[in-house]
Amino acid sequence: MIHAKTDVHLQNAKVAVLMGGRSMERDISMLSGTGVLNALKQKGIQALAFDPANRPLQDLVNEHFTHAFISLHGRFGEDGTVQGALELLGIPYTGSGVMSSALAMDKVATKRIWLSHQLRTAEFEVLSADDLSLEALRGVAAKVGYPLMVKPPHEGSSIGVSKAHDLASFEEAVNVAKLYDREILCERFISGQELTCPILGEGASARAFPVVRIQAPEGAYDYHNKYFTDVVQYHCPSGLHPQLDEQVQELSLKAYRALGCRGWGRVDLMLDEQTLEPYLLEMNTSPGMTSHSLVPMSAKASGLAYEDLCLEILQAATLTQPYGEKHRPADATREGQA
Repeated sequence: MIHAKTDVHLQNAKVAVLMGGRSMERDISMLSGTGVLNALKQKGIQALAFDPANRPLQDLVNEHFTHAFISLHGRFGEDGTVQGALELLGIPYTGSGVMSSALAMDKVATKRIWLSHQLRTAEFEVLSADDLSLEALRGVAAKVGYPLMVKPPHEGSSIGVSKAHDLASFEEAVNVAKLYDREILCERFISGQELTCPILGEGASARAFPVVRIQAPEGAYDYHNKYFTDVVQYHCPSGLHPQLDEQVQELSLKAYRALGCRGWGRVDLMLDEQTLEPYLLEMNTSPGMTSHSLVPMSAKASGLAYEDLCLEILQAATLTQPYGEKHRPADATREGQA
């Protein structure tokens, strides 16, 4: 078992574990944050819970927090907004920066960047909430083909996601997705096995962790089954051919680097059952850290315990544009405005 040691610069750190928030994934964030909080305390870190839904971020400065561990999921936490606020406050934080977080939270933008890097992802079309006529739906179906997946591009945890087999179910799926987003992603359904690959690090030093193969009843890896049942089976090691495992890891690293991610993340993929080719689905820049979560599962398979995983993620906390106290304006102090 690998054991991470606490860096000297963290011995006097005061860490805010950001959890909860205002997104549709608030409940999951609370579970993730509680796990991280307890793990950091076990490693001797002064860590406290901080819910941005109930407190202004300025309190991080007023109360002399030195670092932020982001355990927020979804909007206002994983989309670059809180990252931008922490940049302004000058508080190093875990995970990707503003730009990468915003891009990864937008499934359409993510896919366009991956395609520009010649990385394999399923064919797709985008519907606007301004035109959800049957004619528009027929046009998308003609290009993408049935069955297809309908998704709100700015949500996570499978919220608002449906599978459409015909025009009637397509219209129903669109009506669900539009409750969450102004755009609707319509993606070719890939029949096969769902995979995920966690990554830690940045740039050339980023490393892929063991691939997890997900086996859900009738392929229903939805919000409920992800977090609140034990009907989903997880295989780590994946049981795939070693060369295929390596192919998935390499594709995941390329996807992570293409978006400029740092710190940690998790790449979700589908393995086409006919061609055995992996297709990129999405990038998670603040993955779940609950008892059902996949990053801790993969890390454990590599020999890294949950507590050490949390510590390693915290040790990589940084600012996109680091600056010290000597570079602050004279009236911007830890007690005043940042």
